[in-house]
Parts: sequence; structure tokens; C-alpha cells
Amino acid sequence: MNIAIIIAGGSGHRMGQDIPKQFINVFDKPILIYTLEGFQRHPQVDAIEVVCLEGWERVLWAYARQFNIDKLKWVVPGGDSGQESIRNGVYRLEGVCSPDDTIIIHDGIRPMVDDSVLTDVILKAQKYGNAVTSLPYNEQIFIVDPEDDSTTTKYIPRETLRRVSTPQAYRFQLLDEKYHEAFARGIGIRGSAYTNTMMVELGVRLHFAAGSDKNIKLTTKDDLEMFKGYLAKESRHSDWLK
Repeated sequence: MNIAIIIAGGSGHRMGQDIPKQFINVFDKPILIYTLEGFQRHPQVDAIEVVCLEGWERVLWAYARQFNIDKLKWVVPGGDSGQESIRNGVYRLEGVCSPDDTIIIHDGIRPMVDDSVLTDVILKAQKYGNAVTSLPYNEQIFIVDPEDDSTTTKYIPRETLRRVSTPQAYRFQLLDEKYHEAFARGIGIRGSAYTNTMMVELGVRLHFAAGSDKNIKLTTKDDLEMFKGYLAKESRHSDWLK
């Protein structure tokens, strides 16, 4: 079984709106629903769990009914941090999942995940036990001089770098065991830590899967406008095909 955990527990203050960004309507549909639709239509995704901002659970269920997201099976409350939210989602699946089930973790505010990206991350995780969506890094990265932060004498060759985001996928037994270990030891759970960084800190070798530049994370108003532009472009293309 392949189960998606969609993380939608954030409040989204940087978007500058009165409601959480995952529930902002774009062309009469919440951002989170665009995300869920990508998993709803994918034939290899069997069920969906959403880790939801507390107090918005009923709203989510109502939207799921309205937009026919019938793969949604569980809604669990988020935590005080991203890692606590993911942990809550993972722990809820204990007793539901078998050790070899594949769990796909994805940000609720990344509404443009491609079918091909989802397919590849699932296949790689089934083969290797884990997979992380990734892309080459195309900018130059320089290291700030610790004695003068306005200068540099070192750089990191971009050929050695990969940009990693969600979706990520893990065999359930590995995912569950590592979250218990991380929170027991206090490793890989602070600040901006995510499942992938936690895994590396706990000594797990990660495997790269395909990525897409369209898979943007909607954090600011500029990101929101870019998303609207993508949707408008797709709508025009669809009309032309008709």
C-alpha cells in the first residue's frame, strides 16, 4: 500500500493573509485541494492522510467532500513544528501500515507535483527503501569568510549539489523507527529540520528521485502569483487543445 502524508499544519504568516495559506482560494479552489488532487488522481496512491492545522479539520473534510477527494482517510492535528507535525502523521499510521508499505511525505503548499515525479519517487522508495525528489543546483555557492562576512575565498562546486524537496518517500518501518529514535535522542528535529535531513543525521543513505521546477512551494505572495500564472497558462493550453 502507498499512503501519502500531506503536511498542512502551518499558519503561513509570511503570506500576509488572514487565513492559513493552504486554505487560500485560487480560482475558487483552496491551494491544499490542488495538492490533494495530484495524489487523488495518481493510480499508485492508495490513501491520503493530512496533518492539518488544529481547528481547521472540519473545513478540510468539507472541502474534501466538495472536490471529491475520496482517498482522504485520516486527518490528524499538526504539532508545534514541522517535524512534530510529520511525526504525528507517521505515528497515526502505526497499526494501519505494514512494514513494507511506502509512505509519501509532501508539503500541502506544493500544489503542482507532476505525476511523473510521484511515480519515480514511489518506484525508487520501493527499490531502495527511501527516495527524495531532487534537482541539480544551477547557481554558484560561495562560503562566507568567518573573519569577514563581506568576503569569500571558497566555493562549493555546483556539480556536487542537489536541491531536495518533497515529495519524499520511505518504507514505513524505516520511517517509524527513525522518528521514534530522533525524538528520543533529540536528533534531527530542531529548526528547519525535515524528514530527509533527519534521516541523514541518523546515518541513513538517501536515494535521489526525479524532480520538477514547477514543484514550487507557496510561501510568499510572489509565489502565489507564479502559481496563478501556471494555472492560467495550463487553462489556455487546455482550451487550445479543445
